[in-house]
Amino acid sequence: MESSPPNPTFVRPLLPAIAALLIVLVPPVARASDEEGEDAPAADAQPRGEEDEPPPPNTAEDEVEELRRRVEALEQLLRDHAPEASEPPALPAADPAPVDAGETAPDRPLLPIRIELHGYGETTFEWLDHAADPTTEGGSAPDSRGVFDLARLSLELEVDLGAGFEVEAEVEFEHGGTGAELELEYEEFGEYETKVTKGGEVLLEELYLARSFGPHLQLKVGRFYVPIGLLHNHHRPFDYLGSKRPESETTVIPGVWDELGISARVRLRWFSATVQVVSGLDSTGFSSQGWIATGQQRRFELVRVRAPAVAGRIDLHPVEGLVFGGSFYAGDTSGGRPKDDMRGIAAPLLLASAHAAVDLGPIRGRFSLVWGHLWNAAEISEKNRRLSNNLGVLRSAVADEGLSLWGEFGVDVLALALAASAHRLEPFVRIEHYDTMFRVDDDVFDNPRFQRTLIAGGLSWSWRERAGLKLDLTHRRFGSDELRPETAVRLTAAFQF
Repeated sequence: MESSPPNPTFVRPLLPAIAALLIVLVPPVARASDEEGEDAPAADAQPRGEEDEPPPPNTAEDEVEELRRRVEALEQLLRDHAPEASEPPALPAADPAPVDAGETAPDRPLLPIRIELHGYGETTFEWLDHAADPTTEGGSAPDSRGVFDLARLSLELEVDLGAGFEVEAEVEFEHGGTGAELELEYEEFGEYETKVTKGGEVLLEELYLARSFGPHLQLKVGRFYVPIGLLHNHHRPFDYLGSKRPESETTVIPGVWDELGISARVRLRWFSATVQVVSGLDSTGFSSQGWIATGQQRRFELVRVRAPAVAGRIDLHPVEGLVFGGSFYAGDTSGGRPKDDMRGIAAPLLLASAHAAVDLGPIRGRFSLVWGHLWNAAEISEKNRRLSNNLGVLRSAVADEGLSLWGEFGVDVLALALAASAHRLEPFVRIEHYDTMFRVDDDVFDNPRFQRTLIAGGLSWSWRERAGLKLDLTHRRFGSDELRPETAVRLTAAFQF
């Protein structure tokens, strides 16, 4: 077997150590050689007497010069044998993980997550000149009473997951929230009894996953707002001027209406459109007092989707500060009932609305019109009269049509007097008209108590739309002069962030 030649790569790392050793050993070796040369003269050397002149003795300068020469020779030797610069051997490349379209591989492992918390709250004090029972003869009896109301606290969490994905959740505590407790009643033969200790509500109004495809298209799945009316996206305290949300819109249809489903929104420079497929309403909650406003499927754990509904909205915003458009809703309401007691009887609902919002400098205005038609309302009224008391619904007659109309207008007087201010002081006027029994079947009594007109005037102050106070006076009249009018004065403290 032939022996392999020595590997120069193995020797190269040892060269610096060899050079250092030679530098240390060279002077003693040189001196020893010189001494041996003096004791044993060379054979060809001439006799001492025949030399022309004796050689000069070795000096310190000669030794230093000799060392310098040897060091330079060793440095040159190291440069001659220095390894060439080369890249370290590359490891075998692993198969790249699949990357989603529109997503770059370097961004995928370290996508940042951004979390934002928003919210708002309202507390209201009311003075009322009428009693709470509107069913007495001639309307509510005269009275003078005050009412405090923790109207709502809403907390909204937004999570940007990256790559266009977003999660949003909103929880609202109305009228201070709700509470219940279990007690052991010894006075009632040791029975357990559940008591409601707080009569408010805790509502999960939004919980959805959204995916944005660039700045123009967004898809949502989950629970989100239905785009009917103006409160769909003008429901925060400083989005409107009055001390409370418009009574007309929150009485005829669900106030700030939310449902489960799928939503798609397209937005361009001056135009936006929304289309949704959502869960339908439950007609057992329809009534004379609120038409379809209490028809959401909230009384049970699961939401029935026997007859999904379709909603759409178009907004035009030709200039900044001006938005106007329209919306619609269509769906069958019999499929959302807890029992299939309207088999073979369809009860479709159609809603149409128009809206406008103006925010041009010191001028602010809002307008909303909602009209709806419910087919087979008489059959719904008949079925609702047979419902169990345990369902907790009103079981009153349902109208074929409902109507809501409201508008408000205000001017920021501080903006007129000052060039720039963080405060807004806006005198305003609001007018509302709504009728939850706008059109009824011939066999249904059209109660004038459900036709209401409100005129309100007041003052709204706000600081950077973060905190503010609103004071207004509202006068309400009904569809008959035989019913006493009602007056209310309200003061609301609000905040949002």
